[in-house]
This record gives sequence, structure tokens and C-alpha cells, in this order.
Amino acid sequence: MNTGADAALGLRDMTADDLDAVSALSRAVRWPHRLEDLALMLQMGEGAVAEDSTGLVGTAMCWRHGEDVGTLGMVIVREDRRRQGLGRALTQEMMRRLGPRSIQLNATQEGLSLYEALGFAPIGRIRQHQGSAFTAPMPRLRKGERVRPMALSDGAVVAALDRAASGMVRSELLDALREQAQGVILDRAGEASGFALFRRFGHGYVVGPVVAPDREGARTLITHWLGSQAGKFIRLDVTADSGLSDWLTELGLEPVGEVVTMVRGRPPKRSDAAVTFAIISHSFG
Repeated sequence: MNTGADAALGLRDMTADDLDAVSALSRAVRWPHRLEDLALMLQMGEGAVAEDSTGLVGTAMCWRHGEDVGTLGMVIVREDRRRQGLGRALTQEMMRRLGPRSIQLNATQEGLSLYEALGFAPIGRIRQHQGSAFTAPMPRLRKGERVRPMALSDGAVVAALDRAASGMVRSELLDALREQAQGVILDRAGEASGFALFRRFGHGYVVGPVVAPDREGARTLITHWLGSQAGKFIRLDVTADSGLSDWLTELGLEPVGEVVTMVRGRPPKRSDAAVTFAIISHSFG
């Protein structure tokens, strides 16, 4: 399939053999994905690459979350191939694969105009915080509240909380993440009301997703991981309306960037029972 920008430039399916080259493109735009991160992304979804005689020059990936919603990400074009319509071609290929689903993505400033032209509209922002020199306050537990280790038997409740908070059906993705992560459950009066995962990602570790019934619950889950992982390089991607950004900055996790959450179609239908305070990643949402 040709892009139209260059007849010698073709798009094809991404395979595991491409991941070294995908990693190189990712590092070139300062996206710190490890090979293991990319392998999980490809395992849970699919992608396309653009190549010419010099090798891979562009990538895009997508993921299906049930019949109604999909996410799109990892749209990268090598610097010398930009402004030739390749980013549009890769994005449209992922849109084609996702079909009639509503599609959500997190856009950098550089990608905003392209996504707006393709019918995406902004619905929020994500702020990235990271660092290793942070303080860890003691969690402020309410009466009848505790943070407990996540058990294998918690898969169904984790998926239900995530679906309420995100509007997406992501049980398979969460199961795959839990195989690589440590997890804790926020228990209130004997009922699971939130959770947070902690796993290797990029340059260090990420806390996410963080799903809780309220801001205090989210802080309790986050401080659990900060308190037990002192000195490690940790990243959180929190929603701009979470009310957590200033707090994380005060703790020493500096803000280092912001992306715009956009959707094409109807936004995922969320419930008031749980709220996403920190996402899995920019690609997965």
C-alpha cells in the first residue's frame, strides 16, 4: 500500500522483528520505550510500519478495547520524512483497522493539527510527572480503609473498576499488565474501591493505572508505592483535572510534559463509581 507521498514508500504490518527499529525511532523522539514495553504493546494490539530503501521511517499502533472503543498511538515519523503526508497515512490506516469504534488518543503539540483535521476533538489533558528524589508522606487512611496486596482472584474486580473509570473493556490488557506488575487494592469497609499498579517502564518504573473513588483514595494508593520504592525513578501520567499535579510537584515528582487527550466519535461512557487519576500509558490510555 503506497502513501501517495512517495511511490517507493510502502506500509506493511508491524512484526516482532521490527521492534529494534521501532525502538530506535521512539528514542529519536525521546519516547523511552524499552523493547519489553514495545513487545507488550504489539502483543496486545497491532501496528503498521512505513519503510523505504533506508529502513523503517514511520510507525503507528492501535488497540481494541471491546466493540465500541479503540486507542491509537505510537505515531512516529522519522525527521527527514516529515511533512510528506506519512503521519496522516499511518494514522488513517489505524483508523481503518479500528473500524466504527470511537477512537481515543493522546496527542503531542506536534500532532494536534493532524488529528484535528482527521476529526478528533480534545476532551482532556494528561500531565507527566517523574523523578527519583521525592518524599513519601504517610498514607492517611480513613476508618475502615486499608491498602492490601492485589491477589490473582482480583482480576474481575480490577477489570470492573477500570471499565467504570475508563469506559473501556480492557480485561485482557489488565491481566497482561498484572503479570508484569505489582498491584494493590484500596479496600473500604471490606469492598475493593480502587487499585494501582507498579511496573517497569521506560527509564524506570511507572505507577499506573491509578483508579479510585476520590482524590484522597488516589493519594493513598500513590503514596503506598512512593513510600515503598524510595530512590527509584518513577513516572506518573495523571489527568489534568485529577487535582494531583501540584501535590506530586511538591513531593518532588516534577512535571515534564503534557499531552492532549482526543477522541473521534463518542467519548467512552464512564461511571461515577470510579475515576482514573493516572493512566496506563499515553498509548493505552
